[in-house]
Amino acid sequence: MSDSSNPPVTTPGGNAIQARPILWLITLVAVALSLFQLYSAGIQPLGLFYQRTIHLMLIMLLAFLIFPVFGPRRKRGVLGWAIDILFLGGALLTGGYLVLFLDEIISRAGFWSQTDILVGCIATITVLEASRRAVGLGMTIIGVVAILYAFAGPRGELPWLGQFLPGILEHRGYNIDRVVGQLYLGQEGIFGLPLGVAATFIFVFVLFGAFLESTGAGKFFIDMAYSATGRQRGGPAKAAVIASAGMGSISGSAIANVVTTGAFTIPLMKRLGYKPHQAGGIEAAASTGGQIMPPLMGAGAFLIAEYTGVPYLEVVKVSVLPAIMYFATVYLFVHIIALKQGMQGMPRSELPQMRQVMRDGWHFLLPLGVLVYLLVMNMSPMRVGFYAVITMVVVAVLRYAVWFFFVAPQQGQRVTLASTGFMLWAGFVKLIEGLELGARNAVAVSMACAVAGIIVGIVGLTGLGLKFSAMMMAFSGGNIVLALLMVLLASLVLGMGLPVTASYIVLIVLVGPALTAEFGIPLLIAHLVVFWYSQDSNVTPPIALAGFAGAAIAGSKPMATGFQAWKFAKGLYLIPMFMVFNPEIIVGGPVPVVIWNGVIAILALCAFAAALEGYLFTRMSLLSRLAIVPAIVAVFYPDLTAEIAGVVVMTLAIGGNWVAHRRELAATGIRSG
Repeated sequence: MSDSSNPPVTTPGGNAIQARPILWLITLVAVALSLFQLYSAGIQPLGLFYQRTIHLMLIMLLAFLIFPVFGPRRKRGVLGWAIDILFLGGALLTGGYLVLFLDEIISRAGFWSQTDILVGCIATITVLEASRRAVGLGMTIIGVVAILYAFAGPRGELPWLGQFLPGILEHRGYNIDRVVGQLYLGQEGIFGLPLGVAATFIFVFVLFGAFLESTGAGKFFIDMAYSATGRQRGGPAKAAVIASAGMGSISGSAIANVVTTGAFTIPLMKRLGYKPHQAGGIEAAASTGGQIMPPLMGAGAFLIAEYTGVPYLEVVKVSVLPAIMYFATVYLFVHIIALKQGMQGMPRSELPQMRQVMRDGWHFLLPLGVLVYLLVMNMSPMRVGFYAVITMVVVAVLRYAVWFFFVAPQQGQRVTLASTGFMLWAGFVKLIEGLELGARNAVAVSMACAVAGIIVGIVGLTGLGLKFSAMMMAFSGGNIVLALLMVLLASLVLGMGLPVTASYIVLIVLVGPALTAEFGIPLLIAHLVVFWYSQDSNVTPPIALAGFAGAAIAGSKPMATGFQAWKFAKGLYLIPMFMVFNPEIIVGGPVPVVIWNGVIAILALCAFAAALEGYLFTRMSLLSRLAIVPAIVAVFYPDLTAEIAGVVVMTLAIGGNWVAHRRELAATGIRSG
């Protein structure tokens, strides 16, 4: 479940002579990492530091091998190789030192030797450089700024920096021994909770997603969505919404989802009549929704569970309704555009048949069934991921064996010793490809979590989180709406340089205490709000990452596509606010209250989409559109009288639009179906 900013994997190597050995080395390290993760997930769990240090060491080795120091388009050369070898050595030292001397390091906790501090400095620099290559410069800069902030102050290594800090951000300052001890030798820095989640839960599900991808599950889910919705108005766009909901949760990356499902859906949407920037925007909004869709929610469900102490299954259960609300909104936008532009569905002859789709790919549902069943049985998510991967491999092997030994002979292919050997070799290669792809896909998210650990460690050391809480109270004046808008803006700014996972971690550490302690928002809702807002950069210009990926496939202008994605993804902003003012849909309450809140939320989102597009059953009058705006505000306000008034206004506006539609049909002599 790589983050949405995961850059494309490029062929490493300085030239053609170097490329092949390096590719073999990348494969070797990647397969070793995946096998290590499977071993520790399902066979022999390891201690906290052993698991995380070995994971980070292998991840950094991959990062330095895959991403050359001067970028993918330039040869490494002698200087490049010299630098890369130094950092490869730093990666080995980072993990090897802790694994070999862990007992001695623990015994002298707080009284570090100079060797401890030196290795810690090398490890920190190595982590920051690996992050620069795998995640991007933005993450590294924020990590460096955090370290400089720790050094600023009268007792710090750089006391002169303290004079540039505003009064509320001042602190005593810390020396290099204290900072390195926090970041490398303790449990609250590089090897803290973010990397712990990446090294356990996230990796094994990334690996599961890689095996699904390599065995063709993506096409199965897309075909299934097309066969279900293709004949409806705007069918391909609706199929994109459904397929992206399924694949996005597994892939963990909005951009990866756009380029995989979008490669099929965007051209079909354009052919049906959607404008290029609309097609790209629809796919971007739907793919972003995959990150908030249970059961996996990208990496978010695991992180939220770890930070809040709420069981993983509970996080998944409470996230179902908000995710359905989001996709219902995107789906309605798609339907309204199809109605406005007079689109029809695709002819049956051009669509896959559900019976044939299920016959060819039913086996892909078995691993997902095992996954969901084991989660419901409250098994550890890491062990669940292990069994899901094993099930996926076994199912793929059995499926291919049945075809080879029973179906192929009926089609005239002879089963010989040579062909059997070739089949076994092809299966082995496929297995290696899946193991390698899973490790490659995990590099960016693991490095993001490692640097996020640096930031979290500095925040804990300096008390920055409490300072941010005081700033939020001061700037918002205690107004919860203004505070949420500040979180939204901060998420947008952070998202321009950070992947979703890192943005969520940084934000929740900084603003989480204020949302819960000062504004009284329940802990789980505060985390869900920040996690939803962290998806913002995927669909909000000027840095709409998923929107720009959709534009590349659609051949449209990036900014125009980004604005369309922003419009279609409006539920990303409204639904978290609804959670805050109507917490019963998350934390529970009397059944009638929960049902009422769910109904009015869906009604408000539908009315909002209709007002924004100016169309529902037919074109809406300006008066109706204007009336819907305060009605939506009333529905979000936590007062029953205001909610009822808002529901009445929206019902009248929508009902009036339906009556106008019926009159138009009667006037043209057409009977509605």
